[in-house]
Amino acid sequence: MPKRVVLEEEEESEVNLTPMLDVVFIMLIFFIVTASFVKEAGIEISRPSASTAERKERGNILVAITDTGQIWINRRQVGHRALRANIERMHAENPNGAVVIQADKKSTNDLLVKVMDAARLAGVKSVSIAAEVIE
Repeated sequence: MPKRVVLEEEEESEVNLTPMLDVVFIMLIFFIVTASFVKEAGIEISRPSASTAERKERGNILVAITDTGQIWINRRQVGHRALRANIERMHAENPNGAVVIQADKKSTNDLLVKVMDAARLAGVKSVSIAAEVIE
């Protein structure tokens, strides 16, 4: 009579990663939705300094004017003719938003007034000029 050998099957234990991945995915979505993103005009500006400057926590529409006369909104260069339309579009997305103009200290006053005028014509009530705070 032949010998009968019975092999016991080893039961492999596995860790189910699906619930952990679900939790990580939900946390990722939560952090993305609740994150406060910093808006930038898209170019580095050397702002003038002022002793009466006040810190403003939020400026929803940032417009930058360079020393060479370029206008930047949302990291892209905008011509002065398209400026009003861009501000109107951004103001329609957030009607309570304010415009903050970051004018380089070597930029011309003429261009600053044109940007302020375009913001007012776009229907924005709050227009501010950014400056470095002297402490």
